[in-house]
Parts: sequence; C-alpha cells; structure tokens
Amino acid sequence: MARARTDAANLLVESQEPLATLQQRCGGVIPGEIAIPELRELIVKVQESGLRLARTITAFDGEEMITAWVEATPTGREGGGCFIGVANWQTAPQPDPSEAVKIARKRDIDQSVAELTARLDTRQGVLTVESEARDLADLTARMRQARGHPWTEFVTFPGNSHEQPLHWRLLDGAECHVEGSERIWTASLIPLGQPEPGSNGFDLYLVPNRPLVDRRKASAPPKPETMHSIGRDLSPVLRQPIARIIANAETIRSKMAGPLAEEYSNYASDIADAGQHLMALIEDLSDLEVVESASFTTAPDQIDAADVARRAVGILNVRAQENRIKLIAPGPEETAPATAEFRRVLQILLNLVTNAIRYSPEGSSVEIAVAQSNGGVSVTVTDQGKGLTEDQQAVVFEKFERLGRTGDGGSGLGLYISRRIARAMGGNLTVKSAPDQGARFILDLPVAEATE
Repeated sequence: MARARTDAANLLVESQEPLATLQQRCGGVIPGEIAIPELRELIVKVQESGLRLARTITAFDGEEMITAWVEATPTGREGGGCFIGVANWQTAPQPDPSEAVKIARKRDIDQSVAELTARLDTRQGVLTVESEARDLADLTARMRQARGHPWTEFVTFPGNSHEQPLHWRLLDGAECHVEGSERIWTASLIPLGQPEPGSNGFDLYLVPNRPLVDRRKASAPPKPETMHSIGRDLSPVLRQPIARIIANAETIRSKMAGPLAEEYSNYASDIADAGQHLMALIEDLSDLEVVESASFTTAPDQIDAADVARRAVGILNVRAQENRIKLIAPGPEETAPATAEFRRVLQILLNLVTNAIRYSPEGSSVEIAVAQSNGGVSVTVTDQGKGLTEDQQAVVFEKFERLGRTGDGGSGLGLYISRRIARAMGGNLTVKSAPDQGARFILDLPVAEATE
C-alpha cells in the first residue's frame, strides 16, 4: 500500500503515504533520518547483511498505535540504499496506561504462584511447557509430546461443553481440572503482541487453589551435599532462557509474526529442535546428579503399574503415529498393584517406550505388558527393532553408552538413569534381546504392600 526508499546513509529520501505522515509525526522529515525506531533498526540490518528482510513494526504517532508489515530490499545500486514496501497497515487507540499496569501486575502475581507455565501460539497451541508439580507430571509430559495442540485438550472445564479452545478472554480466569490432580486450577492467559492482544501468542499460567499435601511415606532426610552440583544448579538457570529460545523459534517457524521464506522457517525449526535437545540434555544431567547422589531416595507409594503403562502409551501415541508405529497398552481391566513412586515409574516407561519408537521400523508395533507374581510386578516393553547382541546388552545400561549411534538426539543417559531409579525403588531394569529379534526391557517393581 506504500513504497519508500533510503540511501546509503540510511536516510529516508522518498516515501508514499501513510508512511510519510508517520515519519513526520515521529519527528522526522523527508529527506532525513528515519524517525521510526523499528523501521530504522530494520534498515540498518538490511544494509549490514545485504539480505532482504521483513517483519511487523509498531510505532506511536502521537495519537494512535500503528502496526504494519514492512519488507526492505537492498537496491543493488552503487552506493547502497534500500527499497521499502509497506502492507497490512493497521491503527488502534493507545492502550490505557492504567490498564497496562494492571495487566503487568496480574502477570507478575500469576507467574509467582503458578505451578505450570507454558508458551502458546496464536491459536493457543502448546509451544513449551514447564512444571515441577508432582501432580502435574503426567499433564506436563503429555503437553510436551503434543506440541502445537491446543492446551485445552489436556484439561477439563466443569460445566463447559463448548468447543475448545474458546476465545482467550473467556478462558482467562476459568477453573479447570487436571486428571491425576485433586487440586482445582485457575487458568491465567497473558496475551502477547500489540496492538492486537495475542497476535504473538500467549503465556499460560495454571494457579492451584491450595498447596499440594504430600501423602507419601516420609523418606530419610537428605544428607548435606559437600560438592557443588553443576546439573541441579544450572538446570533452573538455563531452563527459562532455553524455553524462551524454543518459543521464539517456534513463533518464527509457524510464521505467526508474518510471511516468511520457507528456508528461514526451516532454519527456525532446526533451532527449535536443537533447543529441545539441549533442554533434554540439561534435564538428563540434572537427573544424573540426583540419582548418583549418596542421599538419593524415592518416595514409595501404592500405585497401579498397569495404569502407569496406559498413561505412558497415551502420552506417546502422537509420536508413535508420526512414525507409523502401533503402541499396545495393557487392557483397561488389567491391574498390577506395586509399591513405587508414580512419577519415577512414569519417567522410566516414557524413556523405554520413546527408545522403542525411535529404533523400531515403520509399520511395526511396540507392546507394553504387565505381569504379577508373589515376588513383585514386572512391566515389559517389547519392540520389533534390530535387537541387541550379547556384547551390546552387557553395556547398554552404562553411562553415556549409545552403542555407536549418532544423530538420533539421545544423550546415552536415559537407560543408565532409569536403572538407577528402578534399583532405588527396590526393583531392577533388565534387557533380553537377540539380533534381528527385537528387544524386551523389563522393569521389575516390588509388589504392593498389604493394607489393613
């Protein structure tokens, strides 16, 4: 809808309306220095890189907020300069400063008390999610495995049968229930982007109605650590900035900020994947220090291993379908009472099933079966992959062992950590396999204690 041109000195030498008026209302002249900050920043980057760049810019003209899609292209002429194209010009009233203060205060309060935080795209699809709450472990895992799906798929709203997701204003402040949690949660949605709230996605906070009461058996108090913990100390420090990198890369990849050449979208996808891999590595290193600590203990509780197996399958079904692999879970009537920590058993099974999906051929199946005996409960994950030789079986549970594989995104710590956790719960993790006959990983757990 408007064209303009700059010279080698980044002066705006020609401009059509309405960009010319905005330049003047921001205190500039034509010809003269670019008075619109975001436009000036874009032109400088184009001059430095010699590439065509495009983005949404925002500016205040003294009366209204302006947003526009701007493309800047090097002229290719001797002496430099850029051609500028402007589209999708929109105006909106300046937001009430007092309202902005209220939103910022609400965001700060919700962020401080929330037990789950997530970044959503413009359609409320999940980009990243973080939570340390024990009763949200299942929810967090399912949301991480189904990126791009609306967050409302993973919770329920009592008395609300409308198609989800609703408009964000209707969901902000709504109460919801999470399967596996006895607490009631309030959703807080903070829109990102101006002047249209939510144009750059949302921050989601789930706030509980009360603290979590720990009904698990008390374990021995941890022994004081004498060594500096790199993984556990760095994990919370790095998690937030890496999550922000992933969220921003997903924003670029999904073209939420505007049109983008396909190769740049692919670059952003690579950045997001690398960020996810780095996040998983940090979590593995953190878990590694925990399980190798002399004070490491688990919190045993009465669980149903068959139910945990069904949950693991439900979480990973989307990934399996993408790889054309069928997951077979224990039937809904099957039960396998055991004494173990729910979160840790789920962690082990997610690792075993993820590995099985990763190394199984397309069109095959992965079966998770449970069995009971007087001595305990076993959960077996069976795949139809290439299998393992006796030499490979002897080292597969060793630290950083990846059996010579490269480029599969694994850290070589998952099985080592899983076995350490299994043994800390009074059980064990073993493997039975043969070349070209698949592999069976068997998690043994103590039987459930008799109750009065």
